[in-house]
Amino acid sequence: MADVTFPLPDLGEGLISARVLEWLVAEGDWVERNAPLVELETTKSAVEIPSPQSGRVARLHVGEDEELGVGEPLVTFTVSDERAGIVGTVPEDGKPRRRVRLTPPED
Repeated sequence: MADVTFPLPDLGEGLISARVLEWLVAEGDWVERNAPLVELETTKSAVEIPSPQSGRVARLHVGEDEELGVGEPLVTFTVSDERAGIVGTVPEDGKPRRRVRLTPPED
């Protein structure tokens, strides 16, 4: 088991913070990836953020009607696999492969 913290993502258009209107989950709930997670309000609109992954909600870092900045912790999930990433697993760095043609093309 591993805890994975999801920060407030950059919501675009130069927005630097958002206010939590309503949590759509509670601590201890099991959520599936892309299920509704939280409704946020920015200076431009209200948006619903989906869950970035499946897991159990371990901690809600911000209460309703509280504001937080981009990059600050929003929610922490408990997941069953330490390799479980927010969007997926990051490919491992490896030596670049080059394709070499050993015989010239025939005309």
